[in-house]
Amino acid sequence: MGIAGDIALILVAAFLGGVIAQRLGLPLILGYIAAGIFVGPNTGGLTVGQAHDIELLAEIGVALLLFAIGLHFPLSALAPVKRVALIGTAIQLGLTIAFGYVIGQFLGLGWEEAVWFGALISLSSTAVVLKTLTEQGVLNTLASRVIIGMLIVQDIAVVPLLVLLPELSNVGEGLNRLGVAVLQAAGFVAVMAVLGVRVLPWLMARIVGWGSRELFLISVVAVGLGVGYGTYLFGLSFAFGAFVAGMVLSQSEYSHQALADIAPLRDVFAMLFFVSVGMLIDPAFLWREAGTVLLIVLLVFLFKGGLFAGITRIFGYGNIAPFAVGLGLFQVGEFSFVLARVGIGTEAISERVYSIVLTTAVITMALTPFAIRLAPVVYGRWRERFPKESMQTLNLPETELRDHVIIAGYGRVGSFVGEMLRRLEQPFVVVDLNPDRVEEAGERGCPTIYGDAAAEPVLEAAGIHRARLMIITVPDPVEARLVIERVRSMNPELHVVARSTTVEQLEDLGALGVYEAVQPEMEAGLELGRQALVHMGFGAGEVQRFSDRVRRELYAPISDPSGDGPLAQLRRASNMIESDWIELPEDSVLAGRTIGEMGIRAKTGASIVAVVRGEKVVTNPGPELSLAGGDTLSVLGTPEQRSAFLALMQTPDGVEQLEESAGARQQPPK
Repeated sequence: MGIAGDIALILVAAFLGGVIAQRLGLPLILGYIAAGIFVGPNTGGLTVGQAHDIELLAEIGVALLLFAIGLHFPLSALAPVKRVALIGTAIQLGLTIAFGYVIGQFLGLGWEEAVWFGALISLSSTAVVLKTLTEQGVLNTLASRVIIGMLIVQDIAVVPLLVLLPELSNVGEGLNRLGVAVLQAAGFVAVMAVLGVRVLPWLMARIVGWGSRELFLISVVAVGLGVGYGTYLFGLSFAFGAFVAGMVLSQSEYSHQALADIAPLRDVFAMLFFVSVGMLIDPAFLWREAGTVLLIVLLVFLFKGGLFAGITRIFGYGNIAPFAVGLGLFQVGEFSFVLARVGIGTEAISERVYSIVLTTAVITMALTPFAIRLAPVVYGRWRERFPKESMQTLNLPETELRDHVIIAGYGRVGSFVGEMLRRLEQPFVVVDLNPDRVEEAGERGCPTIYGDAAAEPVLEAAGIHRARLMIITVPDPVEARLVIERVRSMNPELHVVARSTTVEQLEDLGALGVYEAVQPEMEAGLELGRQALVHMGFGAGEVQRFSDRVRRELYAPISDPSGDGPLAQLRRASNMIESDWIELPEDSVLAGRTIGEMGIRAKTGASIVAVVRGEKVVTNPGPELSLAGGDTLSVLGTPEQRSAFLALMQTPDGVEQLEESAGARQQPPK
């Protein structure tokens, strides 16, 4: 059946490999690579016949992956990391090529082949890293943006490498060709600037106006792959053009729908890429050259990982970022395959070097998901052994801080909390290790400490022993854990409210003893659900009761019902004694009667603790308050007491029972 049969075989093998990886708790990428080894030309049994055609289709997978990332990340999101991306990546490429040259000399290669070897191992894998970051849900972190920025610059660097490497013996001619390539790239950027601002938004608006979902999907794919092909004609990489197209479309109001529609197609073609990577593995060669390959893998891991981490730190990124970047970009990437084919075609490298590089690339790609998962663990161990204590203060009051709030992290969440406290004239201090955020907080007049919130001297300067509350807004789970542990060791009685990035993290926060945790996505979902219920005609009181119950269920991991401490006891008590918001109908039999004459508390055990009437809120109402139809009552009591109150409201003779009870209490004893 030709390529159709090959694709069917790959799909079945990838499905089985993915299922096994999923059941074993491994990244799906490994299942796809294993499937590629199984159906590849270097193993027996069922084999793909048109391996080269599959590799060509796999390039579409890389392009669609980068197109989707471009849709997810507008250019403004990558602007803050432009310095480390442009300058840092250039340094990394130069030093890695030099390091590869040294390894090549050790392997007995000539100087030209050694330079080729260094260039081949200098590039990282855009496809594997982005797929892993997406699966782990960490694309929006600062470290991930640094990674993406450096990967993009590496992809651009493929062009000068493709021009210069074949001309090593005649560098002058290579520089002339490189100049032509630069002019072509500039022309492409100019064309994309016009298309992005004028043509594409108009075109997408017209297509959406036609109301055809199918045509919209085709147009999105056509834009991504069409622009990619355009960059190929201009002498740049196909995948880079797709990424640029994604960033251009990300400015459009239709970008979210485009991302949703293209996701399934992206996943299928990306799977083809990872299977094609596995097909490159030759088990027989790996067995013969196992020692050499494993040594090179180890050297590449140590050098590239350490180099990326060091460059990231030099450019001012602290905390987990250097570890995440180093462990995320150590591998040899897919564009090395392109360079290697050119090297073989020009006889610049031997078949042995070609096989060593490809095998090293596949092994390091397979190790990448594990390495990225390891980043928080390594970072945690590092921080335990080498705690940071650098500190600088801005706008701190001359008198010592007391009864204040400490905000750890001044990102979007932390700055919002700080603005609320500032408007209410409540004392607070911000702690952050990002110099840009510290400068921003200082410009707003916020008391600020530049430093690590997990370092004891920094917390001492923030007045940890005199604070009323600690709010931790940092999104990284490891960093949050380290801060909580240090706060607990210094002031165990201090209430800590922490931000949770995932529902799973709530359990960890509960074990650490936080007072409260907030999961932003969960809260957004609750509020959207509340609005939906209101628009569907549910009463405000019923909506509030339901949302409160759902919130208690969702945040159950941070409450320990079996604990014996005072916090657990308070949580159990708060679950038993809560308030319900009950809306009083206009024709209610309670309307026109005072709270005292009905004797609600004596009959049901529940108490009316607040009454909302129009724009007016009456808290702790007295017995003389007369209820009116349309009032919203806050009824406090145990579930049984609140149920008794509702039952009396819904019983026709409920009011008479209340009045009889009240009258009986008013009769003097005989």
